[in-house]
Amino acid sequence: MEETIEVAGLRKRFGRTVALDGMSFTVLPGQVTGFVGPNGAGKSTTMQVILGLDAPDAGQALVGGRPYRSLRRPLTLIGSLLDASALQPGRTGRNHLRWLARSQGLPDRRADAVLAQVGLEKAARRRAGGYSLGMRQRLGIAAALLGDPPILMLDEPFNGMDPEGIIWMRGFLASLAAQGRAVLVSSHLMSELQDTAGRLVIAGRGAVIADTSTADLLAAVSGDRVMVRTTAPEAAVTVLSRAGASVAADGPDALTVSGLPAGRVIALLSDSSVPVSEVSAHRATLEEAYLELTRDAAEFRAATGEAR
Repeated sequence: MEETIEVAGLRKRFGRTVALDGMSFTVLPGQVTGFVGPNGAGKSTTMQVILGLDAPDAGQALVGGRPYRSLRRPLTLIGSLLDASALQPGRTGRNHLRWLARSQGLPDRRADAVLAQVGLEKAARRRAGGYSLGMRQRLGIAAALLGDPPILMLDEPFNGMDPEGIIWMRGFLASLAAQGRAVLVSSHLMSELQDTAGRLVIAGRGAVIADTSTADLLAAVSGDRVMVRTTAPEAAVTVLSRAGASVAADGPDALTVSGLPAGRVIALLSDSSVPVSEVSAHRATLEEAYLELTRDAAEFRAATGEAR
């Protein structure tokens, strides 16, 4: 059995509120899977069900083919970070990890090993209550690594990270996937997932809206748009529109062209002696793709200055 997370048909109600409405996806080894969606999409509830902290009304979540609650030494199969503040503030970072290690029958030396992995050796003997949010995130990740698990599940690991920490986190997650681990990361920082996640599970209203590779999603949203910079925008619009393209102005010297490939755009403008300083295929950002897919799934959205 591959060491995966399998979520199948999860349904969950809290009173009259539907939290999960058939949530289904699989987290595979060897890649980072981003888990994203607007508030109320069901991400937190799904992760709690995976870890046996909540029970679904229907469906199941399996870790390595088994329910979490049936695992004898769960930290050796799946490591998780759901709340970086869930620690005893009076304990040192090292003692916090040693306490967790002993609960799983792991040797004390694992605490020092994972502290080194996350760059907290110098803070190991400081009380965790005095750690910054970014340091608490690193300590939480160290705890998730104690059992050297093949599966990791991290909720908002970039929170509280300074620029240096974000760069470190990006590389660290990539290294975990390169080791063959299955890594699930929930995050609201789309720019970080664009550079980190090979696959995306986008949730909305308790179900999966899209489950696809990040590259395929960006290509689909980018479409056939071409960006053109020219000092003669009116002439460019005339030439390209005559050839059947749709053209929109993005600024005094910038145009977005749809319906023609970049090579054809260059040829048309060149043949008509329209000056051009740049022609490039539009590459959508993950933020654009996310907003496009979740437009109708957000629980709250601003409209004319007020919440709908």
